[in-house]
Amino acid sequence: MTIASLLLAAQLSALGAEVAVLRNGFSIRHQRREQKGDITRLYTAEGYVDIPTQQIASFEVEETPPPKVEETPQAPRAAGVVPAAQTVAPKTSVDLDQVVREASARRQIDPDFVSSVIKAESNFYPRAVSPKGAQGLMQLMPGTAAQLGVSDPFDPKANVEAGTAYLSELLDLYNNDPIRALAAYNAGPQRVQQYHGVPPYRETKLYIARIVRDFNAKKAKQKNLTTAASAPEKKATSKSGTRKTASQRKAHTSAQAQQASLSASQPPAEAK
Repeated sequence: MTIASLLLAAQLSALGAEVAVLRNGFSIRHQRREQKGDITRLYTAEGYVDIPTQQIASFEVEETPPPKVEETPQAPRAAGVVPAAQTVAPKTSVDLDQVVREASARRQIDPDFVSSVIKAESNFYPRAVSPKGAQGLMQLMPGTAAQLGVSDPFDPKANVEAGTAYLSELLDLYNNDPIRALAAYNAGPQRVQQYHGVPPYRETKLYIARIVRDFNAKKAKQKNLTTAASAPEKKATSKSGTRKTASQRKAHTSAQAQQASLSASQPPAEAK
């Protein structure tokens, strides 16, 4: 094929992208697709997403490309993490850091803890939808969102408020044990009860370890910045400063001590 033919094919692909219409009402714009058994893989501009074929109602040809939308710069997605479904994100002036701080303050949770959960759940992508139907920044299941009074799970503020409230309930349930709370957030409280702790699921253990690493990295960075700014107070801030932040009733994490054991084991079963 000549270079001109390749360019023409690329232009036609851009103009005639497909839209997968899901039975739950969502749609996913994609460049191409592959069917692998009962799963259809949709290749999007950001990566790909695997959708159970039976959840796809139809495929439609998009005659014109969607309008470009200016978005707030986001952190690069972690390796292997892609939004499971998406529509064109609307313009937003929401300050996500402020939303997290306010929601965390109301629930007395360390905002860094909430931020690390959001990163693991959606990588700060407000339109993320998982193949199992979890939605938005903190990946709320429709039933959970309804119980928490969320009418639009893709509204960043409503999603973070509800997700933080749910995380707070789990921390209360497990006497401020962040590891069990995270396990319940990922695999469900019934699984934590069944196994009297973190379920033996590889997915759940990796999920917890990912949040623990990110949270610890945030605290280490804050510690280093504090130390550099105030060298004479190094001994005081390296211990008391970190402990004060981490003991805001909730979200204190004994993460450093538990991180190695969480990520070392690789049980064969998968969550849910």
